[in-house]
Amino acid sequence: MKSRLYYALYFLYAIVVVFVLHLNGVFTGEEISVVNLAINIGFLIIIGILFTISSISFGRLNRVTYELEEVAFRLQKEYKEAGGKSLWGNYKDNAKVFEEDRLQEAFDQYRLRVKGSKTRRGTGASCDLEEYINEDLVDKVGMNFFNSGVSGTLTGLGILGTFLGLSMGLGAFSGDDIFTISDNVGSLLSGMKVAFHTSVYGIFFSLVFNLAYRSIMSDAYETLHEFLNVFRQTTQPAAVKDDENAAAMLVYQAGMASSLKQMLELLKGNAAEQTAGVERIVDKFTGQMQSALDTDFKKLGNVLKNAGESQAVSAKNAAEMVEAVTALVEVNRNVQEALAKVIERQETFAGQLEEQKKMLADACSDMSDEISSQIYTFEQMRNLYEK
Repeated sequence: MKSRLYYALYFLYAIVVVFVLHLNGVFTGEEISVVNLAINIGFLIIIGILFTISSISFGRLNRVTYELEEVAFRLQKEYKEAGGKSLWGNYKDNAKVFEEDRLQEAFDQYRLRVKGSKTRRGTGASCDLEEYINEDLVDKVGMNFFNSGVSGTLTGLGILGTFLGLSMGLGAFSGDDIFTISDNVGSLLSGMKVAFHTSVYGIFFSLVFNLAYRSIMSDAYETLHEFLNVFRQTTQPAAVKDDENAAAMLVYQAGMASSLKQMLELLKGNAAEQTAGVERIVDKFTGQMQSALDTDFKKLGNVLKNAGESQAVSAKNAAEMVEAVTALVEVNRNVQEALAKVIERQETFAGQLEEQKKMLADACSDMSDEISSQIYTFEQMRNLYEK
């Protein structure tokens, strides 16, 4: 019954739509405020769209819930008919267990996981179906990410309508005296009507939707847990226990230890004989090499001796060359130092020449000034004399 509770949203939605139209004078023949009616219809259309999207997700969630109930009932029935034996053998290779694609896909992943952990003694590691068919899957099917915010959205729409209606009423309200104020009371009341109506049905729908949504999700979670319990009791494959795994490991280790012990005994028995045989082979090979290559070894020794003497001479020559190069480097360094000193002296001499040039220019300038002054004085004296 809970899963069909969202059908009541449409019935309540139709009642509210008729009620709002009646209050706006659509059925009574009273004067209709087009602005108020348009705002209310716009808000109701938005709410209707939200309800439609949620209803689609609720219908999909109901199909998953019904599927889980049917499969749980079928497992219980088959378990009784099988005399209390596990039904995993009937379902481990069954291609179609669920009609819903998401449930079938999750169950296929679970079967692959179980087959991947298979050992000789049974299922190697415990794997629960809840890892694949769980509340997260139910939330995705029921669009929990969307429906969890619808209630708050409806409340927000009601608050938005309140402020919108008050803004309309206060915007049309004006006047400086009691007569003009009384004439604008109608527009203020019209705006307050919008604010009141949108707030009422926004909050009302929020409460009703939240009740229906939580009831549907609670029913889906409860059905899921019942299905998982039934599956664990009737179908889930039994995993090898820890003590059985430990016993198998001990047997394997004992077999490995016995094999290693036998190999060590074989190696100990044959080690002495193998060592003696190797020594005999080495002695015989050495004797044959000595007798066959005695003369050649002597020649090789002479060649190596001559090569050593040549290498000593080369080393001596290389040492002399190193000394000569070292002396050349020293001479080059001395030449560089002498050149540096010459350059430094030339720079000093150039500086002195520059100073002397400057002094000579200053002296010439002074002499020119003096001669000019004397010529000027002479000109003055000659003019006086002529006068």
